[in-house]
This record gives sequence, C-alpha cells and structure tokens, in this order.
Amino acid sequence: MNVEEGKRIEALRRVPLFATLPPDQIALLARYTVTRQYQKGVMALAEGAEADSLYALLSGSVKVTKSDEEGEEVILSILKPGDFFGEMAVIDEHPRSANIVTLEPCEMVVVEKNEFMKCLASNFDLTVQIMRGLVKRLREADKRIESLALVNVYGRVAQMLVEVSEPVGTLRMVNKKLTRQDIARMVGASREMVSRVLHDLAEGDYIRMDGRRIILRDKLITYANELGRARSS
Repeated sequence: MNVEEGKRIEALRRVPLFATLPPDQIALLARYTVTRQYQKGVMALAEGAEADSLYALLSGSVKVTKSDEEGEEVILSILKPGDFFGEMAVIDEHPRSANIVTLEPCEMVVVEKNEFMKCLASNFDLTVQIMRGLVKRLREADKRIESLALVNVYGRVAQMLVEVSEPVGTLRMVNKKLTRQDIARMVGASREMVSRVLHDLAEGDYIRMDGRRIILRDKLITYANELGRARSS
C-alpha cells in the first residue's frame, strides 16, 4: 500500500457510513475514491447534473438548496462532517435533485458510482445505513412541511436553531456562518421577520448573540422540544 492509498483509506474510515466496512472492501473502494477541497461559497453539486459519484463531508459544512417558482433559494438542510449526500441520484440514476453549496471551506470524500454500487450490493450493513439515511431525510422533510403549516415563525426559528446547533463544552451553540437570509430561507419567512424574531429571542434571554455565533439558552431548547412533543401527540 502506498502513502496516497493509505490516506484515502483513512479518509473513508473517518466517514461513519464506511467505517464498519471490512478491510478488504474499504481498500478496494479506496482505489476509486478521491478527496477534494472546496472554498467557501462554492457549488459542489448542481441540481439537474448527472450523478456519477457519492460524496461524504470530512470537514466544514454545506447547505442543500433548491429554487422556488420565483427563483428564490430555499435551504432544505445543513450538512456537517460525517454526513453524506448524492446517494439518491446514484441509486435511482436520475439527475441531481438539489444544489450543494459550501458554507465554509470543506474537504470531501468522493466515491465513484459504479464501485459504490458494487460495494452496496455486497455489504448488508452499508445498505442498511443508506436506507436509514434516506428515511432520516424523509422524516426531516415531513417535519419541515408540518412545521411550515402548524408552527409560527418564532417556533420555526427556535426549532431550526436547535437542529443546527452543536455542543461546545457546557454550551450549545450555532457555529455555522448562517446569515439572516440563510435562516429565513430555512424557515420560510422574510429576512426582516427573522431579524425581529432573533432580536426578541435575545431580549427574552432565549439566545445570546456572540458575533456570528448564537448561544442557545436552556429555555429555548425546552421551548423547541415542547413544540415537537405537541405536534407528535
């Protein structure tokens, strides 16, 4: 094994989707794998493009977007290290269904389609993980549709902040470089309304603004969780 092949194997093992593959399978897959670096604000995948690879995020974060009937961007989700994307188009052989745009500098593992499908066919655990990933996205889409119909903007912003936040020491915060417009596109509201909601949440000590970071207070998390329980009851 040469140094470059060893790096590709190590990159695959950093992705939960591939971490449990037997050594021989991950070594074979590594031959058809490359790692790519992307700068902030780059469209890594374009809606409608031909699907030739599966992608997994090693570092950084990306947004999954589509355009509405007026041509406005709608953010479907935010992906973080360990998440994978592009599997739907690889499996059903349809064009890419959304855009992937980097929110910060990113490193990605790119696995060639044909070899990924061979690996999928011979590894039950990998197939199950792909199925779980697809089910998770379907559930998230259902929650988003339900939230848009039943929850007001304050609730949608609160739930979105909890979903994209990460634990940092004893705190929970949103570290991603999300603009007010990004948040608006995620919750289906205007930028002005989102700015007002964030101001009110800060005034009510539900959140604390620290530059571009948003620190969540416990009562915001409780509020968002109570909304979720109310919808599911």
